[in-house]
Amino acid sequence: MKPFFNPTIWQQEWKEYGDGAAIRMKRSGIDPATAFNSKAQKFNEQSFNEEGRRRSARIVNWLASRGVNFAGSSVLDVGAASGVFTVPFAERGAKVTAFESSPPQIELLKENTARFTENKVNIVSGEFEKIDIEEKGWTKAFDLVFVSMCPVVHDWDSVERILSCARQFAYISMPVSSAENSLVDEVVPLITGEKFQPSITEMGYLLHLLCLKGYAYETLVTRELKTTEFTPEEALEYTMMWLRHHNLPADERSRSIVEQHIRQNYPTDKLQIHEGGRFGKVLIRLQDQNMYVGE
Repeated sequence: MKPFFNPTIWQQEWKEYGDGAAIRMKRSGIDPATAFNSKAQKFNEQSFNEEGRRRSARIVNWLASRGVNFAGSSVLDVGAASGVFTVPFAERGAKVTAFESSPPQIELLKENTARFTENKVNIVSGEFEKIDIEEKGWTKAFDLVFVSMCPVVHDWDSVERILSCARQFAYISMPVSSAENSLVDEVVPLITGEKFQPSITEMGYLLHLLCLKGYAYETLVTRELKTTEFTPEEALEYTMMWLRHHNLPADERSRSIVEQHIRQNYPTDKLQIHEGGRFGKVLIRLQDQNMYVGE
């Protein structure tokens, strides 16, 4: 069998891939399980402002257009954060189990879902990789398992773990290419002498293995951007973390260059950074594997 069509080779390649989201976080000195602890409040504000609600609605509406019926269905939201998708799922009548590892996010999640008294959201904390799926009674227990931009997806074993919980659908979204960042685009050439070149991510492994292993699925790749407001100090620290995250020079020279650039080009107390990139969304069909035709 040629390597391109050998799933065992691709599984091993993905396992040995050295630039996944979780690895990049650890390289930056961040524990993936608590990555959003310090910025939980800001992330919550971005999730539920007008722009954030529109982003969430586009995803939920796409799922609904592909035949996912939320009313009365059971949904496992892995990496629920403060409820960016848990809330719209519950609003549409789903019985949601929201899984989150970050304590500050969990507190915000409780606040954001407190109003669902009749259709109460079940919040579960911990690390998803350490959960005993059978002991929890989660084996094929959910109509939809939803995993959006969460580092729990890092190899094929982690995908199978997610699929084991799903009865009808599983949704996984991941970056398709390196993240875009307007401030980084400005400072990287000053640091390296070259323009930052985005690289393709591990999304390719996911899609290829789904194909080789015979799954029925739909995928959508889009480019999404959001605007985030930072103080100059926050922007500096965020950019240094971003450089470490992408294995670029993050020494004192780089810090000095970034700090000077911000001071010269952003003299106000607040600056706006445009960030985002290309993202892939995959809906895996585990029951009705025929082509979906909406009414």
